[in-house]
Amino acid sequence: MAAKKKIDGQIPPEETDLLVIKPLGAGQEVGRSCITLEFKGKKIMLDCGIHPGLSGIDALPFVDNIEADEIDLLLISHFHLDHCGALPWFLLKTPFKGRCFMTHATKAIYRYLLADYIKVSNIGTEQMLYTETDLEASMEKIETINFHEEKEVNGVRFWCYNAGHVLGAAMFMLEIAGVKVLYTGDFSRQEDRHLMAAEIPTLQPDVLIIESTYGTHIHEKRDEREARFTGLVHDIVNRGGRCLIPVFALGRAQELLLILDEYWSNHPELHDIPIYYASSLAKKCMAVYQTYINAMNEKIRRQIAINNPFVFKHISNLKSIDHFDDIGPCVVMASPGMMQSGLSRELFESWCTDSKNGVIIAGYCVEGTLAKHILSEPEEIATMTGQKLPLKMSVDYISFSAHTDYQQTSEFIRILKPPHIVLVHGEQNEMGRLKAAIIREYEDDPDVHIEVYNPRNAQAVELYFRGEKTTKVMGSLAVKPPIAGRSLSGVLVKRNFSYHLLAPSDLSKYTDMVMSTVSQRLSVPYSGTLQVLHFFLNQISGDAKIIPDYKKFGGKMILLVFDTITIFQEATAVIMEWTASPINDMYADAVVAAILKAEKSDMTVKTLPPIVKVDKMHFTECLMELLAEMFGEDAVSKIVRGEKLTVIVNNKSAEVNVRTLEVKCEEDETLQQMVTTAVNKLYTCLIPQKMTIDHLAEAAEV
Repeated sequence: MAAKKKIDGQIPPEETDLLVIKPLGAGQEVGRSCITLEFKGKKIMLDCGIHPGLSGIDALPFVDNIEADEIDLLLISHFHLDHCGALPWFLLKTPFKGRCFMTHATKAIYRYLLADYIKVSNIGTEQMLYTETDLEASMEKIETINFHEEKEVNGVRFWCYNAGHVLGAAMFMLEIAGVKVLYTGDFSRQEDRHLMAAEIPTLQPDVLIIESTYGTHIHEKRDEREARFTGLVHDIVNRGGRCLIPVFALGRAQELLLILDEYWSNHPELHDIPIYYASSLAKKCMAVYQTYINAMNEKIRRQIAINNPFVFKHISNLKSIDHFDDIGPCVVMASPGMMQSGLSRELFESWCTDSKNGVIIAGYCVEGTLAKHILSEPEEIATMTGQKLPLKMSVDYISFSAHTDYQQTSEFIRILKPPHIVLVHGEQNEMGRLKAAIIREYEDDPDVHIEVYNPRNAQAVELYFRGEKTTKVMGSLAVKPPIAGRSLSGVLVKRNFSYHLLAPSDLSKYTDMVMSTVSQRLSVPYSGTLQVLHFFLNQISGDAKIIPDYKKFGGKMILLVFDTITIFQEATAVIMEWTASPINDMYADAVVAAILKAEKSDMTVKTLPPIVKVDKMHFTECLMELLAEMFGEDAVSKIVRGEKLTVIVNNKSAEVNVRTLEVKCEEDETLQQMVTTAVNKLYTCLIPQKMTIDHLAEAAEV
C-alpha cells in the first residue's frame, strides 16, 4: 500500500501535484542505496550502489522498476560501494541520458575505490557488472559540485551540505516547484579526528529522506570507544597474536590509522610490533586525503601547517599478501571491510584457527557478509574454496561507523521539523523501531505534526503538494505600475516552474522565443465591380476606404476595411490580405460574407443609391445618446472643441473624434472595439439610402 497525504481532506485533481518517492535499494535493508523521486514531470535518482553481500546482477538495485532514459538527474552522496558501486554500470550499460553529480573528493576516491573493487571481487569475468575500461569511461559522464554551490538541471534546483560521514560525503537538498527534499545519504553529527560533523541545513525541507542504519541505538562515547579499541589491539599483540582489522580502503580506515599511530607513539613498548595498512590503494588514498585537507575539520587544517597527520610514523604499507612476512605479532588493517574476498579474507582464513589471534570488526556489517556472520560466534567458517575451518580467534565489534545514532538523528529531526520523513538504509527491525520512536517523541506535541514512512524496496511513498502559482511581470509591462482596476495583457511564459508575463515585443529579450506574424491571403470569386463591393462593405463596417495612392499597387484600386484588410480585384476574383489574429480573422469572415452578398446582388454602379452627407451635429447628438444608453449617462463627457467626446468605463477612457470617426483607447482594446462598432453602425444607419457612387468615397471620409 502506498502512503498518501491529502490536502484539506481531498486529494487534489492535478496529477502533477503528486511526489513519488521509491527506494530501489536500501528499502528496509542496508546496501545498494538507490532512491528515486518523481515530481512535476521530473525524475531524480539518489545514489546507485551495490549490495555488498551479493554479486553480479543480483547486487544491483531494482532498476527494472524505472526507465533509465527518463531520469533527469543522478546525485551520488559519497564513495562507498553501497552508494556508488553500480554507477559505472548504470552510466554505460543503460540508456541513461541525464546528468550525474558528486563532490570533487567523492569523484577522486570513487575512481580508486571501484578499481580496487573490480580487482578483489571473487567472481567470474562473465558475472562482472563492468570493467576497468568502463570505470574510466564513466569518469567523463560525472560532473562535480562544491558544497553549498547551487545548480539547476531541467528546473530542478539542488545544492549540498557536508555530511560528515567520510571525506567528500554530501547531503543533497533538492527544490522542485518550491517543494524541498533533503536526502542525507549516510551522515554523522559527531566530529571525529579528521572529519567535521554534518551541517544543519538553514532551510526546512518539506520531505526528509534519512538513513536509519542504527535505529534506536546510542553510540558509545568517542573517548571510551577509542580506549576500548586500542586496549583490544594491545591485548591481542601482547599475547603474541596477529590483530586483523577489516576496513574499506578509504573512509573509516583513515580514522583508525590516526588513532593507532598516536597510540603507538605514546607506547614505546609497542614500537617493535609492526602495523600494516594492507591496501594497494594506500598511497593513492593518502594523496587524495592530503589534496582535500580543506574538506576536513579545523583540527586537521591547523595540524597540516606544522606536519602532515597522514604521514604515519608507525604504519607501513602492505601491497599484497606476497609481500607479507608473517613471523610474529602484528596489526594488519586490510580491505575489504565485509571480508567477502580480497586480502582481509585471505588473512582471516590464515589466522582464524589460532586462539592467540583476534579480529576487530570496526564498522557496520551488512547481512549476508562474512563479517556479519562471524559476529554470531559460529564454531566454524567456510573458506572461499569451500573448506571448513574452526573459528578460534577472538572476534570483537567496536562501532567506528560514522552513521548517526538515535540521539543524533532525533536532534537533527527536532531542529528541521520536516512534515514528512522517509526512512531508508536500515534493516527492517531497526527501521521499524526508529519509526516508532520518532512517532512517540512527537505524539503529545500539538505544534509539530510529522508523518514517518519506512517503505520496502519498490514500494512508493506518495505525497501531494499543491503549490501556489505566481507570475512575475517583466520587461516593458513592469516599467509603469498598473492603473487600479486595469488588467495586464501579455504573453504568459512558463520556464520550468516559474511564470513570467511579458509584452510580445520583449519575448526575444528574456526568452529564446520570437514574435512571429502570419499573413493571410484569400481569393474569393467575384464578377462585379469594386464600386459595388465598396458599397456593401460600408454596410458592415461603415469605414471602408479607397486607398488614395493606389497607383503604387500597379494602378489597381485598393480597398481598406476595418483598417486591417486590403482588397483588390484580379480577373474574376477579389484578393483579401490581412495579418492573422483572432479579431482580424473575425473581420475577414464578415468581409467574405459581404463579398458573397455583393456577388449575388443585381446592383450596378448606375443603380447604387445616392449619397448625402450626414449632419455632424445631429450625428454627435445621436452618438452621445447611444453611448449613454450603452455605458450610462455619467460615462459620456461633453464635446471638446466641437470634435471629440470621451467615454469612461471602469476608469478606462475611450476618445471619439466625431469628424474622422476615429476611436482611441490605449488602456482597453475591448472597450475600443465596442465604441468603434457603435460609431460605425450609427453612421451607417444615418446615411440616407439613396446614394451615388460619385459621393461614396466622400461619405466614407466624413
